[in-house]
Amino acid sequence: MAAADLHARLDREPGTISVYAGRLDAPPTWTRDAEATHYAASTMKLAVLAALHRAAEANHLDPDAPVEVVNRFTSARPDAPPYSCRRAYDNDGVVWDRLGGRASLRWLAERMIVRSSNLATNLVVEHVGLAAVAEVWRLAGARRSVTGRGIEDFAAREAQITNLVTAADLAALLGAVATGATRPGPIASPAGCTAMLDVLCAQQIRQDIAEGLPAGVRIAHKNGWVRGVRHGAAVVYPADAEAYLLVVCTTVGDDQTDARADVDANQLVADISREVWQARHDLGTLTPAGSPAAPPPSPR
Repeated sequence: MAAADLHARLDREPGTISVYAGRLDAPPTWTRDAEATHYAASTMKLAVLAALHRAAEANHLDPDAPVEVVNRFTSARPDAPPYSCRRAYDNDGVVWDRLGGRASLRWLAERMIVRSSNLATNLVVEHVGLAAVAEVWRLAGARRSVTGRGIEDFAAREAQITNLVTAADLAALLGAVATGATRPGPIASPAGCTAMLDVLCAQQIRQDIAEGLPAGVRIAHKNGWVRGVRHGAAVVYPADAEAYLLVVCTTVGDDQTDARADVDANQLVADISREVWQARHDLGTLTPAGSPAAPPPSPR
């Protein structure tokens, strides 16, 4: 599929499709509605992972100390009682098997990424705090992304407290982690950023962006999906070209949220990933004619 054909296809697709593609530490070569806000789904776990590493480096907690594995969490709505999450909506039974026992925050953070565990996510958020996650977004230079609550905090949701991302902000955060692995940056130490990339490269849910790549290509990524939402955010490391960032966020209306819609959205993200991969030697060929890419947010 030629880039022009892909752009025409995206123009025909329902809902909002946001794309950010470009090299690390450089302006993007292709953006499409990259500043549009989307419900974050599990992509918010990227900021939670970074918040844990920052807290560990500041000696605010020991990531290797065991903590209780419970299913009772503080709501972001001040007047609400504690909430819990449901095993049926989780992708990782391994964490649930430890309910009532103990596990390290480092292990929980790994399960939060590699299997997108909701229970592990809420446990990590409970220990690092939402303010620390907000600080990660600020340091990355995010303009519109916010992590306002934990997963399945329905009381907070009813109070309009939510989790939002943009493709540009996810790219800014991932880019800061990736470049921070080789030199000091705003998010964490090089060792901390390297550790985060290792976890992201161990991702076991290899859908959307990963499906558009040849087997064996190194990719540090996190995806997220709920009804009507499918996102993928990645740093791709080709063996024969410079690394690049790719973030795709898709949201459709409530009338287009059946199971087929998610299959189609997953395929769309994979197709975009495949097209970007094919252009990996010259990402500039992806830029639509007459549509210069917007500058990315600046890390602080």
